[in-house]
Amino acid sequence: MQRRTFLRASVLGTGALAFTGSLWHNAALAAPAQNAPGPYGPLLAADANGIHLPAGFTSQVIARSGQTVPGTSYTWHRAPDGGACFADGSGWIYVSNSEISPGGGASALRFDSGGVVVSANSILSGTRQNCAGGATPWNTWLSCEEVSRGYVYETYPFGGSAVRRPAMGRFKHEAAAADPVRKVIYLTEDESNGRFYRFVPTTWGDLSSGRLQVLRAGSAASGTFTWADVPDPDGFPTATRSQVAGAKSFNGGEGCYYADDTVWFTTKGDNRVWQVNLAAGTYELAYDDSLVNPGTPPLTGVDNVTGSTFGDLYVAEDGASMEICLITPDDTISPFLRINGQSSSEITGPAFNPAGDRLYFSSQRGTTGSSSGGITYCVSGPFRT
Repeated sequence: MQRRTFLRASVLGTGALAFTGSLWHNAALAAPAQNAPGPYGPLLAADANGIHLPAGFTSQVIARSGQTVPGTSYTWHRAPDGGACFADGSGWIYVSNSEISPGGGASALRFDSGGVVVSANSILSGTRQNCAGGATPWNTWLSCEEVSRGYVYETYPFGGSAVRRPAMGRFKHEAAAADPVRKVIYLTEDESNGRFYRFVPTTWGDLSSGRLQVLRAGSAASGTFTWADVPDPDGFPTATRSQVAGAKSFNGGEGCYYADDTVWFTTKGDNRVWQVNLAAGTYELAYDDSLVNPGTPPLTGVDNVTGSTFGDLYVAEDGASMEICLITPDDTISPFLRINGQSSSEITGPAFNPAGDRLYFSSQRGTTGSSSGGITYCVSGPFRT
């Protein structure tokens, strides 16, 4: 047995005994991502913005917290966090949360077809510690409060007043990801014993009512799962994560991303990326820093996650080496970029523009280590699409 397969099997623990035949074979061999050279080559020396990138890529500062966004009269928010892009004619919109409390919220940057900012505005204000979130297929941004019994707010980048969505549950929200096939929204919870949820709207496209459900599974790192209704999504007096027997615990839920019948989410407490195969009804590890062999794990402090149309995952680090790491469809991992001189910050809000040739993200606290020092960047180059 290969060493990585042995490590994989040992992490599965007693739950592995539940697998037989081809299901067990696939689970045993589908080891979490391992070190390998990146598809774009090694990182070069830092550029003028202090960012190490592969050859052919360039970086640009788009906005700075507390300063007017160039080309507009809008002051960019503090502590930029989760983000997403929306197609807007020949241009696009990038939205970004503000993770401060009180006074959080979210802002939007509108770009023309050449990637130049043409306007900026607030799309949410007066909320608390808006960390991550997720885009919907109907072009709204779900901005999530990372506080005890926090709310999800549905915001409107193309115009309209934000709406609180209590039916989606009150807990320490982190990220959201829409699944248009099953017509549900997946939700992560940033607690050391957090849960993984999905919200099933009564009517797809209307988040005012529906059922909050939680993933039920064993204690192993892979296996099968089911969904169960959360009796009281309001989370009081009993927290949502404590209401359903057998609900699987996850150590610090962070980013969440859906594509092709699969949802990925990260847990920062154990530096893992989880992969849920929705068609097969199984879950497993896409990455675990304790299973990287050989060499030093390239990704620690796992946080926000997004994906490219090619199928690559881009996972941002909270602190650590201040890298965005790339996990390929064939289960290899490597650093895609690294930010110099900002070790007291974290990388947040990675999102591709519609064409897939520009990656937006922020350093939440920049060089100052303060929420007032946030910097939002764009990296352009020959991304695989």
